[in-house]
Amino acid sequence: MNSKLYNRLIFELSKDGRRGFMVSECKGCNGAVEANIPASMLRKSTATLPEVDEPTVVRHYTNMSTNNFGVDTGFYPLGSCTMKYNPKINELLASSGIVRDMHPLQPAATAQGALRLYDILQKALCEIGGMAEFTLNPYAGAHGELTGLMVIRAYHAERGDAARTKVIVPDSAHGTNPASAAVAGLEVVEVRSLPDGTIDVDDLRSKLDENVAVVMLTNPNTTGMFERNIPAIAEVVHAAGALLYYDGANLNPMLGVARPGDMGFDVMHINLHKTFSTPHGGGGPGAGPVGVRAGLEKYLPNPRVVKSGTNDFQVVTDSDTALGRISLWLGNYTVLRRALAYILSMGSEGLSQIGPLATLAANYVMESLKDLYELPIPGPCKHEFVFDGLKDKSTGVTTLNIAKRLLDHGFHAPTIYFPLLFHESLMIEPTETESRDTLDAFIDVMKAIATEASCAPEKVKQAPHSTPMAHPDETEAAMHPILTWKDLTS
Repeated sequence: MNSKLYNRLIFELSKDGRRGFMVSECKGCNGAVEANIPASMLRKSTATLPEVDEPTVVRHYTNMSTNNFGVDTGFYPLGSCTMKYNPKINELLASSGIVRDMHPLQPAATAQGALRLYDILQKALCEIGGMAEFTLNPYAGAHGELTGLMVIRAYHAERGDAARTKVIVPDSAHGTNPASAAVAGLEVVEVRSLPDGTIDVDDLRSKLDENVAVVMLTNPNTTGMFERNIPAIAEVVHAAGALLYYDGANLNPMLGVARPGDMGFDVMHINLHKTFSTPHGGGGPGAGPVGVRAGLEKYLPNPRVVKSGTNDFQVVTDSDTALGRISLWLGNYTVLRRALAYILSMGSEGLSQIGPLATLAANYVMESLKDLYELPIPGPCKHEFVFDGLKDKSTGVTTLNIAKRLLDHGFHAPTIYFPLLFHESLMIEPTETESRDTLDAFIDVMKAIATEASCAPEKVKQAPHSTPMAHPDETEAAMHPILTWKDLTS
């Protein structure tokens, strides 16, 4: 079968008179069905719809679905996003009828199992993060950031320190950090990084004043380097009256090795869809639980799950100090259920192996390719690393060209042109779930692309060649996008 036929738009496959399943006319309706549609909403002309038979429709959408790429179909070395394989047993547990048929407003007495799940997961995350209490309500990492910043604002407001309206973020920070700060009504101040990718503590110290509310850090940071100066940073931040926030996007390599709370962080969020067994990407589903150190628990949002004196679990919906509701109810329950299933199945021994194995995988790939790709920050990395394009840039082959050429070999492209610290950033994050065979295959392809860039650069520049859509004219697509099948204005 010619699969390219079914990669065409469904309108292109249309033929006049083609039909699929025909619905019989309504008996007793005199050939028409009363719809009671207001005259102002009725169409003035017949809808232009594709005319196709049923097999064509089925083959078209089935074939289109096979063009999707994810961790279940291939290696996905997307830097800073921890795209790892998620065990299917957790999917089964999260989608069981017992879970699916629950209603968030049913009486607590009929949902004790679900509420106990919340309590166990909260305690598990506290142990993993070194925090005093967690809220499971936020729907995503950025949502968690916003919630954490709201907690910090409430903390300063109660102390009568309303002038603290600044947030300090590194120049290598994820884009959600300044975005979340802006949504929270805070002013963003950037602190520069040193050549080794870590925070310039002297520059940070110079920007700490009585108007700083919080310093947001990711550790390991976006370059894959571990921030060794966290104790000193925590000391100067707290001495200035500010709090320290941990962006949990890169928590995966820390599991079993270190806890943010022990480093001096006051507030953190965890991306359950990066670290704890929920599919990542496509806009969801996700969850970004927020943890706080002792003394900040009262600011966490409602509703909350608490254990009553009778050992039953209750849902608290109001209190004097808590933030208002930040989600429809108690967060994304199916994601939380996946996370707890993953944590319990891994156990402390399994969780303690995740960070070291992820770090080993990243260093293995980095060391194997550093002779061909420019490594701006030498030395051991943690879970990810950043190349600054090819070492040999004389042929004009760019990071974008390399990313597209990888598609021809069945690998998803890594993160490119981020972080902004380097002109040709190529950020690669293999995870603990990838075998050495997969890593070796990826390394071989990256070496082959580097060779092609030297011997046949035009072949790399014109990639991809074997994907359903070949090399597009990106400038034309950006300047004059075609968003409809045909000109609907004519």
